[in-house]
Amino acid sequence: MAILTILEYPDPRLNRVARPVTAFDERLRELIQDMSETMYAAPGVGLAATQVDVHERVLVMDLSEEKNELRVFVNPVIVWACSEIVACEEGCLSVPGVYEQVRRPAQVRVRAQDMHGKDFELECADTLAVCVQHEIDHLDGMVFVQHLSLLKQARVRAKLRKRRERR
Repeated sequence: MAILTILEYPDPRLNRVARPVTAFDERLRELIQDMSETMYAAPGVGLAATQVDVHERVLVMDLSEEKNELRVFVNPVIVWACSEIVACEEGCLSVPGVYEQVRRPAQVRVRAQDMHGKDFELECADTLAVCVQHEIDHLDGMVFVQHLSLLKQARVRAKLRKRRERR
């Protein structure tokens, strides 16, 4: 088990599209364990493999207050999205300290596999729907700030640059 390094926006590796997982083996289970440990330590509610520079379609999340309801999605795909769009404040472990309103479908259905390769579908609403879409965006090479206007994207980059210079 290990705490992994989380890439920070605008690192170009965050824009790589993740490839499907084909081997449901011990290496995958170790990656999932390391990702969940990293997410909890950050602390965050979701983490995509892309964020830790592993370009495979794996994400973990835990929306529970007690942090004891880990969800694992391997090869997730949104198979349905409702037409109702909602604005929700989002943050990201790869964009520390930045929170912005993002518009997304209010409900989605996701098809994925668990860490053993078993298929499942899940209806997602509210915060779960936002998180699933946010994390799948990472697997598709997109960071939430890319949903913002170009002006807001520039402001986010400037804010992060200033923060890095102060370190």
